[in-house]
Amino acid sequence: MRCTVWAVAAVALAIASLGASPVAARAGSRPAAIVSVGDSFISGEGGRWLGNGSEPLGTRSGTDRAAFGCDGWICEYDPGRVYGASEENDCHRSDVAPILSAPVPVAEKVNLACSGARLANVWPAAMHGGWHFGEPPQTDQLTAVARRNEVRMIVLTVGANDVGFGELVAGCALDWARSSEEDPALCRRAAQADIDVALPAMERGMAKALRGIHAAMATAGYRRADYRLVTMGYASPFPPGRWIRYPEVGWSRLSEGGCPIWNGDADWAAAEGTGSIVAAMRSAAAATGSEFLDLRHALDGHQLCDRRSRRVGPEGPSPARAEWVRRLSFVQGSSRESLHPNAYGQRAIGACIGLLYASRRGDYGCQATPGRSYLDGMGLGPLG
Repeated sequence: MRCTVWAVAAVALAIASLGASPVAARAGSRPAAIVSVGDSFISGEGGRWLGNGSEPLGTRSGTDRAAFGCDGWICEYDPGRVYGASEENDCHRSDVAPILSAPVPVAEKVNLACSGARLANVWPAAMHGGWHFGEPPQTDQLTAVARRNEVRMIVLTVGANDVGFGELVAGCALDWARSSEEDPALCRRAAQADIDVALPAMERGMAKALRGIHAAMATAGYRRADYRLVTMGYASPFPPGRWIRYPEVGWSRLSEGGCPIWNGDADWAAAEGTGSIVAAMRSAAAATGSEFLDLRHALDGHQLCDRRSRRVGPEGPSPARAEWVRRLSFVQGSSRESLHPNAYGQRAIGACIGLLYASRRGDYGCQATPGRSYLDGMGLGPLG
Protein backbone atom coordinates (compact mmCIF):
# COMPACT_ATOMS: atom_id res chain seq x y z
CA MET A 1 0.00 0.00 0.00
CA ARG A 2 2.80 2.41 0.89
CA CYS A 3 4.50 1.77 -2.47
CA THR A 4 1.25 2.51 -4.27
CA VAL A 5 0.88 5.85 -2.46
CA TRP A 6 4.41 6.88 -3.32
CA ALA A 7 3.90 5.84 -6.95
CA VAL A 8 0.79 8.02 -7.24
CA ALA A 9 2.66 10.92 -5.64
CA ALA A 10 5.52 10.52 -8.12
CA VAL A 11 3.13 10.57 -11.09
CA ALA A 12 1.43 13.67 -9.72
CA LEU A 13 4.78 15.41 -9.31
CA ALA A 14 5.77 14.54 -12.88
CA ILE A 15 2.52 15.95 -14.24
CA ALA A 16 2.95 19.11 -12.18
CA SER A 17 6.43 19.59 -13.59
CA LEU A 18 4.93 19.70 -17.09
CA GLY A 19 2.68 22.58 -16.06
CA ALA A 20 -0.56 20.60 -15.73
CA SER A 21 -2.80 20.61 -12.66
CA PRO A 22 -2.75 17.29 -10.76
CA VAL A 23 -6.42 17.76 -9.93
CA ALA A 24 -7.38 18.51 -13.51
CA ALA A 25 -5.30 15.63 -14.80
CA ARG A 26 -6.94 13.19 -12.38
CA ALA A 27 -10.45 14.55 -12.76
CA GLY A 28 -12.89 11.76 -12.18
CA SER A 29 -10.32 9.48 -10.56
CA ARG A 30 -11.35 10.48 -7.02
CA PRO A 31 -14.79 11.06 -5.51
CA ALA A 32 -16.06 14.59 -6.12
CA ALA A 33 -16.90 16.45 -2.92
CA ILE A 34 -18.21 19.69 -1.46
CA VAL A 35 -17.11 20.78 2.01
CA SER A 36 -18.34 23.16 4.72
CA VAL A 37 -16.19 24.83 7.36
CA GLY A 38 -17.14 27.29 10.07
CA ASP A 39 -19.42 27.62 13.08
CA SER A 40 -22.86 26.55 14.33
CA PHE A 41 -24.74 28.39 11.60
CA ILE A 42 -23.40 25.99 8.99
CA SER A 43 -22.57 22.97 11.18
CA GLY A 44 -26.26 22.24 11.73
CA GLU A 45 -26.93 23.39 15.30
CA GLY A 46 -30.71 23.36 15.72
CA GLY A 47 -31.29 20.71 13.05
CA ARG A 48 -33.20 18.59 15.56
CA TRP A 49 -36.38 20.59 15.02
CA LEU A 50 -39.03 20.68 12.28
CA GLY A 51 -40.43 24.08 13.16
CA ASN A 52 -41.52 24.97 16.70
CA GLY A 53 -44.24 22.85 18.26
CA SER A 54 -47.03 24.04 20.52
CA GLU A 55 -47.17 20.83 22.55
CA PRO A 56 -44.57 20.72 25.35
CA LEU A 57 -44.22 16.92 25.61
CA GLY A 58 -44.06 13.86 23.40
CA THR A 59 -42.91 14.67 19.89
CA ARG A 60 -43.72 18.37 20.43
CA SER A 61 -46.37 18.36 17.68
CA GLY A 62 -44.13 16.18 15.53
CA THR A 63 -41.29 18.69 15.49
CA ASP A 64 -38.73 16.85 17.66
CA ARG A 65 -36.66 14.57 15.43
CA ALA A 66 -34.82 13.20 18.45
CA ALA A 67 -37.99 11.65 19.90
CA PHE A 68 -38.51 7.90 19.65
CA GLY A 69 -40.26 5.04 21.43
CA CYS A 70 -43.22 7.26 22.22
CA ASP A 71 -46.14 6.03 24.28
CA GLY A 72 -48.63 8.85 24.20
CA TRP A 73 -46.98 11.88 25.77
CA ILE A 74 -43.99 9.90 27.01
CA CYS A 75 -41.02 9.67 24.66
CA GLU A 76 -37.34 8.94 24.81
CA TYR A 77 -35.00 11.51 23.29
CA ASP A 78 -31.66 10.91 21.62
CA PRO A 79 -30.07 13.96 19.93
CA GLY A 80 -27.53 11.57 18.42
CA ARG A 81 -30.25 10.55 15.96
CA VAL A 82 -29.76 14.01 14.43
CA TYR A 83 -26.21 15.03 15.33
CA GLY A 84 -24.57 11.61 15.16
CA ALA A 85 -21.17 11.29 16.80
CA SER A 86 -20.85 15.10 16.96
CA GLU A 87 -23.40 15.11 19.76
CA GLU A 88 -20.63 13.80 22.01
CA ASN A 89 -18.22 16.72 21.49
CA ASP A 90 -20.92 19.40 20.97
CA CYS A 91 -19.97 20.20 17.35
CA HIS A 92 -23.62 19.44 16.52
CA ARG A 93 -23.28 18.56 12.85
CA SER A 94 -26.82 17.70 11.91
CA ASP A 95 -27.92 15.22 9.27
CA VAL A 96 -29.62 18.09 7.41
CA ALA A 97 -26.83 20.66 7.70
CA PRO A 98 -26.74 22.96 4.65
CA ILE A 99 -23.81 21.22 2.95
CA LEU A 100 -25.53 17.83 3.35
CA SER A 101 -28.92 19.15 2.23
CA ALA A 102 -27.55 20.90 -0.84
CA PRO A 103 -28.89 19.20 -4.02
CA VAL A 104 -25.45 18.93 -5.59
CA PRO A 105 -24.46 15.86 -7.67
CA VAL A 106 -21.25 14.87 -5.91
CA ALA A 107 -20.18 11.61 -4.29
CA GLU A 108 -19.37 13.08 -0.89
CA LYS A 109 -20.59 16.03 1.18
CA VAL A 110 -18.26 16.73 4.08
CA ASN A 111 -19.23 18.87 7.07
CA LEU A 112 -16.17 20.06 9.03
CA ALA A 113 -17.95 22.99 10.72
CA CYS A 114 -18.36 22.90 14.49
CA SER A 115 -20.71 24.73 16.82
CA GLY A 116 -18.97 27.45 18.79
CA ALA A 117 -16.05 27.77 16.38
CA ARG A 118 -14.24 31.06 15.95
CA LEU A 119 -12.00 32.24 13.15
CA ALA A 120 -8.87 30.90 14.85
CA ASN A 121 -10.40 27.42 14.75
CA VAL A 122 -10.49 27.64 10.95
CA TRP A 123 -6.95 28.93 10.46
CA PRO A 124 -4.43 26.15 9.74
CA ALA A 125 -1.98 25.27 12.50
CA ALA A 126 0.78 26.86 10.40
CA MET A 127 -1.09 30.18 10.84
CA HIS A 128 -1.56 29.58 14.58
CA GLY A 129 -4.96 27.99 14.23
CA GLY A 130 -6.34 26.38 17.37
CA TRP A 131 -8.10 23.14 18.22
CA HIS A 132 -11.78 23.23 19.16
CA PHE A 133 -13.79 20.60 21.05
CA GLY A 134 -10.94 18.12 20.65
CA GLU A 135 -10.61 18.61 16.89
CA PRO A 136 -7.66 20.11 14.96
CA PRO A 137 -8.05 23.34 12.97
CA GLN A 138 -10.68 22.93 10.28
CA THR A 139 -8.40 23.96 7.43
CA ASP A 140 -5.99 21.18 8.38
CA GLN A 141 -8.91 18.76 8.27
CA LEU A 142 -9.83 20.20 4.86
CA THR A 143 -6.35 19.43 3.54
CA ALA A 144 -6.85 15.74 4.30
CA VAL A 145 -10.25 15.78 2.57
CA ALA A 146 -8.78 17.54 -0.47
CA ARG A 147 -6.11 14.87 -0.85
CA ARG A 148 -8.54 11.96 -0.87
CA ASN A 149 -11.34 13.69 -2.80
CA GLU A 150 -11.74 16.01 -5.73
CA VAL A 151 -13.06 19.01 -3.80
CA ARG A 152 -15.13 21.22 -6.07
CA MET A 153 -16.60 23.72 -3.62
CA ILE A 154 -15.81 24.88 -0.07
CA VAL A 155 -18.38 26.95 1.84
CA LEU A 156 -17.25 28.96 4.87
CA THR A 157 -19.43 30.69 7.47
CA VAL A 158 -17.70 31.98 10.59
CA GLY A 159 -17.13 35.24 12.47
CA ALA A 160 -20.33 35.82 14.46
CA ASN A 161 -18.78 34.27 17.57
CA ASP A 162 -15.75 36.53 17.18
CA VAL A 163 -17.93 39.63 17.51
CA GLY A 164 -20.14 38.08 20.19
CA PHE A 165 -23.38 38.34 18.21
CA GLY A 166 -25.12 35.53 20.10
CA GLU A 167 -24.28 37.00 23.50
CA LEU A 168 -25.45 40.44 22.37
CA VAL A 169 -28.81 39.06 21.23
CA ALA A 170 -29.14 37.23 24.56
CA GLY A 171 -28.57 40.58 26.24
CA CYS A 172 -31.35 42.07 24.14
CA ALA A 173 -33.69 39.36 25.45
CA LEU A 174 -32.73 40.15 29.04
CA ASP A 175 -33.31 43.86 28.43
CA TRP A 176 -36.80 43.07 27.12
CA ALA A 177 -37.60 40.96 30.18
CA ARG A 178 -36.34 43.58 32.64
CA SER A 179 -37.98 46.67 31.16
CA SER A 180 -41.47 47.98 30.45
CA GLU A 181 -43.43 49.52 27.60
CA GLU A 182 -43.21 52.88 29.37
CA ASP A 183 -39.43 52.65 29.63
CA PRO A 184 -38.14 49.99 27.19
CA ALA A 185 -34.46 49.15 27.49
CA LEU A 186 -33.32 48.83 23.89
CA CYS A 187 -30.01 47.10 23.29
CA ARG A 188 -29.40 48.09 19.70
CA ARG A 189 -27.07 51.07 20.14
CA ALA A 190 -24.78 49.46 22.71
CA ALA A 191 -24.81 46.13 20.86
CA GLN A 192 -23.91 47.74 17.55
CA ALA A 193 -21.15 49.73 19.22
CA ASP A 194 -19.66 46.49 20.52
CA ILE A 195 -19.86 44.92 17.06
CA ASP A 196 -18.27 47.96 15.43
CA VAL A 197 -15.29 47.69 17.78
CA ALA A 198 -14.83 43.99 16.99
CA LEU A 199 -15.42 44.12 13.22
CA PRO A 200 -11.94 45.21 12.01
CA ALA A 201 -10.27 42.27 13.74
CA MET A 202 -13.01 39.94 12.51
CA GLU A 203 -12.52 41.08 8.91
CA ARG A 204 -8.77 40.56 9.15
CA GLY A 205 -9.32 37.14 10.70
CA MET A 206 -11.76 36.24 7.93
CA ALA A 207 -9.24 37.19 5.26
CA LYS A 208 -6.62 35.13 7.08
CA ALA A 209 -8.96 32.12 7.13
CA LEU A 210 -9.65 32.43 3.41
CA ARG A 211 -5.96 32.78 2.57
CA GLY A 212 -5.29 29.76 4.74
CA ILE A 213 -7.84 27.71 2.82
CA HIS A 214 -6.30 28.75 -0.50
CA ALA A 215 -2.86 27.78 0.82
CA ALA A 216 -4.15 24.42 2.04
CA MET A 217 -5.69 23.67 -1.33
CA ALA A 218 -2.45 24.60 -3.09
CA THR A 219 -0.58 22.25 -0.77
CA ALA A 220 -3.00 19.50 -1.80
CA GLY A 221 -2.17 20.14 -5.47
CA TYR A 222 -5.05 22.40 -6.53
CA ARG A 223 -5.01 25.53 -8.64
CA ARG A 224 -7.61 28.16 -7.78
CA ALA A 225 -9.45 27.35 -10.99
CA ASP A 226 -9.94 23.77 -9.75
CA TYR A 227 -12.32 24.65 -6.92
CA ARG A 228 -14.74 27.33 -5.71
CA LEU A 229 -14.32 28.97 -2.32
CA VAL A 230 -17.52 30.59 -1.08
CA THR A 231 -17.94 32.84 1.93
CA MET A 232 -21.55 32.49 3.04
CA GLY A 233 -23.14 35.17 5.22
CA TYR A 234 -25.66 34.97 8.05
CA ALA A 235 -29.41 35.48 8.31
CA SER A 236 -31.07 37.16 11.29
CA PRO A 237 -33.19 34.84 13.45
CA PHE A 238 -35.79 37.62 13.77
CA PRO A 239 -37.86 39.43 11.15
CA PRO A 240 -38.25 43.21 11.35
CA GLY A 241 -40.38 44.10 14.37
CA ARG A 242 -43.48 44.91 12.33
CA TRP A 243 -43.74 41.24 11.31
CA ILE A 244 -43.64 39.75 14.82
CA ARG A 245 -47.04 38.20 15.52
CA TYR A 246 -47.01 38.40 19.33
CA PRO A 247 -47.75 41.61 21.27
CA GLU A 248 -44.65 43.58 22.13
CA VAL A 249 -45.77 43.75 25.77
CA GLY A 250 -46.70 40.63 27.72
CA TRP A 251 -45.10 37.27 28.24
CA SER A 252 -46.51 35.60 25.13
CA ARG A 253 -43.42 36.70 23.18
CA LEU A 254 -41.38 34.50 25.48
CA SER A 255 -43.73 31.74 26.60
CA GLU A 256 -45.51 31.14 23.28
CA GLY A 257 -43.16 32.53 20.67
CA GLY A 258 -39.69 32.21 22.17
CA CYS A 259 -38.74 35.60 20.70
CA PRO A 260 -38.38 37.96 23.68
CA ILE A 261 -37.15 41.14 22.03
CA TRP A 262 -38.42 44.67 21.50
CA ASN A 263 -39.48 45.56 17.96
CA GLY A 264 -36.72 48.14 17.70
CA ASP A 265 -34.10 45.57 18.62
CA ALA A 266 -35.57 43.07 16.16
CA ASP A 267 -35.21 45.78 13.49
CA TRP A 268 -31.56 46.19 14.49
CA ALA A 269 -30.83 42.44 14.39
CA ALA A 270 -32.51 42.05 10.99
CA ALA A 271 -30.77 45.04 9.44
CA GLU A 272 -27.72 46.78 10.90
CA GLY A 273 -26.62 44.03 13.30
CA THR A 274 -26.53 41.20 10.79
CA GLY A 275 -25.79 43.54 7.90
CA SER A 276 -22.58 44.95 9.35
CA ILE A 277 -21.20 41.45 9.95
CA VAL A 278 -22.18 40.36 6.46
CA ALA A 279 -20.55 43.46 4.93
CA ALA A 280 -17.24 42.69 6.67
CA MET A 281 -17.42 39.08 5.46
CA ARG A 282 -18.03 40.18 1.88
CA SER A 283 -15.16 42.64 2.04
CA ALA A 284 -12.79 39.89 3.20
CA ALA A 285 -14.08 37.60 0.49
CA ALA A 286 -13.45 40.19 -2.21
CA ALA A 287 -9.92 40.83 -0.91
CA THR A 288 -9.00 37.14 -1.14
CA GLY A 289 -10.68 36.03 -4.34
CA SER A 290 -13.61 34.26 -2.67
CA GLU A 291 -17.16 34.23 -3.92
CA PHE A 292 -19.90 35.50 -1.62
CA LEU A 293 -23.38 34.17 -0.88
CA ASP A 294 -25.70 36.61 0.93
CA LEU A 295 -28.40 34.92 3.03
CA ARG A 296 -30.01 37.94 4.68
CA HIS A 297 -33.29 37.17 2.92
CA ALA A 298 -32.98 33.38 2.77
CA LEU A 299 -35.37 32.86 5.71
CA ASP A 300 -37.86 35.63 4.86
CA GLY A 301 -41.38 34.87 6.01
CA HIS A 302 -40.16 31.96 8.12
CA GLN A 303 -38.11 33.68 10.80
CA LEU A 304 -38.88 33.31 14.47
CA CYS A 305 -42.35 34.64 15.38
CA ASP A 306 -42.95 35.95 11.85
CA ARG A 307 -46.69 36.34 11.33
CA ARG A 308 -46.31 34.94 7.82
CA SER A 309 -45.48 31.59 9.42
CA ARG A 310 -46.99 29.77 12.40
CA ARG A 311 -46.28 27.54 15.34
CA VAL A 312 -46.86 23.84 14.63
CA GLY A 313 -50.01 22.41 16.20
CA PRO A 314 -51.84 19.09 16.09
CA GLU A 315 -51.89 19.22 12.28
CA GLY A 316 -48.15 18.52 12.27
CA PRO A 317 -45.23 20.34 10.63
CA SER A 318 -45.23 21.80 7.13
CA PRO A 319 -42.14 23.43 5.58
CA ALA A 320 -44.31 25.96 3.75
CA ARG A 321 -46.00 27.22 6.94
CA ALA A 322 -43.54 26.54 9.77
CA GLU A 323 -40.86 28.77 11.24
CA TRP A 324 -37.39 27.94 9.98
CA VAL A 325 -35.57 29.17 13.10
CA ARG A 326 -35.42 27.45 16.49
CA ARG A 327 -37.22 29.31 19.26
CA LEU A 328 -35.48 30.42 22.47
CA SER A 329 -36.07 27.46 24.77
CA PHE A 330 -34.67 26.18 28.04
CA VAL A 331 -36.98 23.19 28.49
CA GLN A 332 -36.94 21.43 25.12
CA GLY A 333 -33.63 20.13 23.85
CA SER A 334 -30.50 22.22 24.32
CA SER A 335 -30.60 25.98 24.80
CA ARG A 336 -27.59 26.11 22.46
CA GLU A 337 -29.92 25.27 19.59
CA SER A 338 -31.91 28.46 20.19
CA LEU A 339 -32.03 31.08 17.42
CA HIS A 340 -30.33 28.84 14.85
CA PRO A 341 -31.86 27.68 11.56
CA ASN A 342 -33.83 24.50 12.29
CA ALA A 343 -34.13 21.48 10.00
CA TYR A 344 -36.28 23.45 7.55
CA GLY A 345 -33.98 26.47 7.64
CA GLN A 346 -30.93 24.31 7.06
CA ARG A 347 -32.56 22.68 4.06
CA ALA A 348 -33.47 26.12 2.73
CA ILE A 349 -29.84 27.24 3.01
CA GLY A 350 -28.80 23.98 1.39
CA ALA A 351 -31.10 24.83 -1.51
CA CYS A 352 -29.27 28.16 -1.83
CA ILE A 353 -25.93 26.34 -2.00
CA GLY A 354 -27.37 24.06 -4.69
CA LEU A 355 -28.49 27.05 -6.75
CA LEU A 356 -25.06 28.63 -6.37
CA TYR A 357 -23.27 25.43 -7.38
CA ALA A 358 -25.28 25.38 -10.61
CA SER A 359 -24.40 29.04 -11.37
CA ARG A 360 -21.26 30.57 -12.76
CA ARG A 361 -18.75 32.01 -10.30
CA GLY A 362 -19.71 35.29 -8.68
CA ASP A 363 -21.46 36.96 -5.76
CA TYR A 364 -25.11 36.12 -5.23
CA GLY A 365 -28.01 36.66 -2.86
CA CYS A 366 -30.54 33.97 -2.00
CA GLN A 367 -34.13 34.79 -1.06
CA ALA A 368 -37.07 32.78 0.22
CA THR A 369 -40.66 33.31 -0.85
CA PRO A 370 -42.94 33.65 2.20
CA GLY A 371 -45.60 30.97 2.31
CA ARG A 372 -43.65 28.55 0.15
CA SER A 373 -41.38 25.63 0.95
CA TYR A 374 -37.62 25.48 0.51
CA LEU A 375 -38.39 22.96 -2.24
CA ASP A 376 -39.95 25.52 -4.58
CA GLY A 377 -39.59 28.93 -2.95
CA MET A 378 -35.87 29.72 -3.06
CA GLY A 379 -34.41 32.14 -5.59
CA LEU A 380 -30.86 33.20 -6.43
CA GLY A 381 -29.77 36.46 -8.03
CA PRO A 382 -26.46 38.27 -8.62
CA LEU A 383 -25.40 40.91 -6.12
CA GLY A 384 -24.75 44.41 -7.35
